[in-house]
Amino acid sequence: MKKYTLMAIFLAFFVGAKAQETSTTPNQNILHDYQLYQKLNQSVYDSKTKFHSSIRGFFSDDAKLKTAYDSIMNSGVDTLNKRSWVHRKLFQEHLLQFKSDDYNIYADFLADFQIGKDFQGDRNTWLNTRGFQVGGNVGDKFSFYLNGFENQGRFPGYVDSFIAANQVVPGQSFGKLERDTKDWSYVTALLSYSPNKYLNFALGYDKNFIGDGYRSILLSDVSSNYSFFRVRASLGSFQYQTIYAYMLDPGAPRLTTDRRLGDRRKWTAAHYLDWNATNRLSIGFFQAVTWADAEVEGKRGFDINYLHPFVFLRPIESANTLSPDKMRLGFNVKYELLEKTTLYGQFMFDEFIAKEFFSKNGSWANKWALQLGLRGSDLFKVDRLNYLAEFNTARPYTYSHFDRITSYSNYNQPLAHPLGANFREFLGLLNYNVKRFDFQGQLLYARYGLDELGFNYGKDIFKSYNSRSVENGSHIGQGIGTDLFLMQGKIAYLLNPKYNLRLELGGLIRQEKNDIAKNNTSMLTFGLRTSFRNLYYDF
Repeated sequence: MKKYTLMAIFLAFFVGAKAQETSTTPNQNILHDYQLYQKLNQSVYDSKTKFHSSIRGFFSDDAKLKTAYDSIMNSGVDTLNKRSWVHRKLFQEHLLQFKSDDYNIYADFLADFQIGKDFQGDRNTWLNTRGFQVGGNVGDKFSFYLNGFENQGRFPGYVDSFIAANQVVPGQSFGKLERDTKDWSYVTALLSYSPNKYLNFALGYDKNFIGDGYRSILLSDVSSNYSFFRVRASLGSFQYQTIYAYMLDPGAPRLTTDRRLGDRRKWTAAHYLDWNATNRLSIGFFQAVTWADAEVEGKRGFDINYLHPFVFLRPIESANTLSPDKMRLGFNVKYELLEKTTLYGQFMFDEFIAKEFFSKNGSWANKWALQLGLRGSDLFKVDRLNYLAEFNTARPYTYSHFDRITSYSNYNQPLAHPLGANFREFLGLLNYNVKRFDFQGQLLYARYGLDELGFNYGKDIFKSYNSRSVENGSHIGQGIGTDLFLMQGKIAYLLNPKYNLRLELGGLIRQEKNDIAKNNTSMLTFGLRTSFRNLYYDF
């Protein structure tokens, strides 16, 4: 209830804000949705221009991007208004829209109704989601976005097991999750202010994403929403972003018996500097630190030492240092090989120790993650056929710490890759759209090591690395070697581009197996869906 009240206050502020004079700094928020962003490939990965593609979600401050985005949002729209009011509201326009030279505000009802069948588990699945969104601009300096959802649903067995173990609906929220039918709510809000073309300030209860891939090993949008303050600064070929986030860790042991304090909390400060060295080459530098919030007397809260806006200011820590905080460093690289083909990658150090990194003894302290990928558009010279091929891996004990509260996580989910650590993953994606039809296919194979009872082989980032079961000879896949195969496809017919209202038919085949057990899922789903958001069930 407090979240909805806070969002209403934010909305009232923006609706009542004084309109700004027109300038050259459009501040339109483009919601981060993978399929939508694939349609923007030709504008984002253009070797003729310099665009900071790894800092997401985008704002339409690039003329070519704005043109492409507006074209998608106005697909099939009757500009002559020959259709009836009912037809236009259902298939072309926002439900409510208030527009003038000084502001543009819209509102929509959002629904996500699905039915499905898990044939392997002989289980019916369904989803009943009712929601809303309100967004827009006041002048070109202020923008805002707000949505809220009430949900009930029944998931396939592997998702149900995840919810039971982590007490969170993947990427969404907590709620009444003990029963077979889950009941939960979900809210997103973002307030944005761009005083000029160089700066943007945002206050949000949302997610962030850094990278050019489908996954990110630096900072992804896999976990639930969290509160944050974000600053973006652009100057020439450089764009800098800093995020100060306040997160929850319900699984961390409480330090007091006072139940009024609720779940344990922590802070994360993440800095990222992106440099477009040329029209084709971009290099990004990333740093993130997490630390526990004050919860009992004698514990510190927000540390003002982390207010510095500079990447790599703090010295790299040794893995043997008993610092209560956790530092991670990383890099992001993108190179546009051809006009419509881009090579990208990421590398993340977790407590870098040179002698362990270059040694061959397989020390547990050699913790890092890697991503390599290739993406592009117009595959085989077919217009709007977009593709992505990606490899991700993380060594055992990466993203963990000696204290669970400072692991790289938020609300019982990783802040980077959904598989945590101790894995290798290969995935491929194809997207194609023609007229109002959207097609998407995905193949995924992953190999990881699960824990035996009482052991810690390094996949579970919430376990203290002091409880590790391997000292030297640590390798990816150690523990109970497990293979994951996943194949899924979706066919959607777009009804209204403004809020992604569509009829969608989906199919999924998933197999997880090791020497102990096998878990198979084969399912079909059909539904009426809306909204632009990434919800990941491919794990």
